[in-house]
Amino acid sequence: MSHQSDLIAQDIEQYLDTHKNKDLLRFITCGSVDDGKSTLIGRLLYDSKMIYEDQLQSIEKDSKKVGTQGDEIDLALLVDGLQSEREQGITIDVAYRFFSTEKRKFIIADTPGHTQYTRNMATGASTADLAIILIDARYGVQEQTKRHSFIVSLLGIKNILIAVNKMDLVEFSEARFNEIQSDYLSFAKELGIANPIFVPLSALNGDNVVNHSEHTPWYTGAPLMDILENIDITPKEIKQAFRFPVQYVNRPHLNFRGFAGTIASGSIQVGDQITVLPSQKSTRIASIVEPSVKKECTIPSAFATMAVTFTTEDEIDISRGDLLVKSNEQAPALTDSVQATLVWMHETPAQLGKEYLIKHTSHKIKGHIDAIEHIIDVNTFEKKAGETLQLNDIAVCNLTLNRAIPVDAYDINKITGSFIIIDRYTHATMGAGMITKANQSSQVNQSNKNGTTSVKRDYSDAEKALNALVLEHYPEWGAKSIDEILGD
Repeated sequence: MSHQSDLIAQDIEQYLDTHKNKDLLRFITCGSVDDGKSTLIGRLLYDSKMIYEDQLQSIEKDSKKVGTQGDEIDLALLVDGLQSEREQGITIDVAYRFFSTEKRKFIIADTPGHTQYTRNMATGASTADLAIILIDARYGVQEQTKRHSFIVSLLGIKNILIAVNKMDLVEFSEARFNEIQSDYLSFAKELGIANPIFVPLSALNGDNVVNHSEHTPWYTGAPLMDILENIDITPKEIKQAFRFPVQYVNRPHLNFRGFAGTIASGSIQVGDQITVLPSQKSTRIASIVEPSVKKECTIPSAFATMAVTFTTEDEIDISRGDLLVKSNEQAPALTDSVQATLVWMHETPAQLGKEYLIKHTSHKIKGHIDAIEHIIDVNTFEKKAGETLQLNDIAVCNLTLNRAIPVDAYDINKITGSFIIIDRYTHATMGAGMITKANQSSQVNQSNKNGTTSVKRDYSDAEKALNALVLEHYPEWGAKSIDEILGD
């Protein structure tokens, strides 16, 4: 690597320990085609001296063959790795890059600007703490600028940085910068985007990327790298109610049975009382075990984003897909019907009533789209009627599931408030959903004798025929009739 920390040579263990404890900032770059997203990331890596020597030599060679900057290094080639991307000079796939500075670690997602790749942009934004939305200073706010801003706000990204790029092509005009800032703010208010940060820069030449530019004496803000290193990214998940989707039942031997997963939000201590959803059974945390190479790996408490294993004081049924919550905190809604904002991500249109797999937290259930409330025009933000969803459509829809699950609204909890829609036969990802509210459903029976929540659903003719066959020929099985189940 062109830049090496002195600590690596002097004390590798101290360097690794320091690196381990740095904050991690995940951010995306997005915007219209040719706004300079890949070039900006290349410039960040280049000026921060975070490019390997052999990689730099490779880029210099490739720049002469497929570059767009003449004899200069084409920094966009650092992230445009696909052959079709290099040939066309565009980004298609989501490209991830990792780098660090003295203050912070970074994961960059370079997302595509073309309309047909909006789904890729939504994928990159789903885990981001910050979004850099690029605007070409020559053209100002474009359709994709509004689309990406809408998706960023939809996914709950609060830190938004507007990079007005290619300022060198408008002679670093302060008037042009102020005009673009005014145009963006005029529609950003409708999306709930508060206090976006604006930076005038030239990714190609490095103006205001890592260092202040002498070409913009009128700009008094910090350069882009300073903002990325110092912006507050304290996770709000720690302050939220405790949510723990069970991913795996850990049973290495007869004397241990634990429930492994990643804490989605909140914190927990040994001795805290928890409730298992959807069964609503309660117990207490007996121990908390964290991954460790040491023999002693139990800890007294844990908090959001930690991967841990819990053991409980009582032997109750807990399985993959169950959700553990604190008994004294606000519980999520148990429902089989939700209203959600969907981003459709597949060329095959959505079909009302078709059964899909819904992946929510760590489990999959069957469900279907009941109705489309409205489709949102991302250019005008108008709400339009529709009977189906096409690729890249964004709409508010009602969905029904074949059993009740615990859910939160997405703006309250991103993990328990989101899901993806999967085709049952091809297993292709069809869309992504952000839950806005839990609907009331007459199918949910909240008064079962065992205190659990169940869902009454429609049974097919084949299921009814099979049920009748079992009742007639195998009475010793003790099966219930479907009529009896529906009457419970």
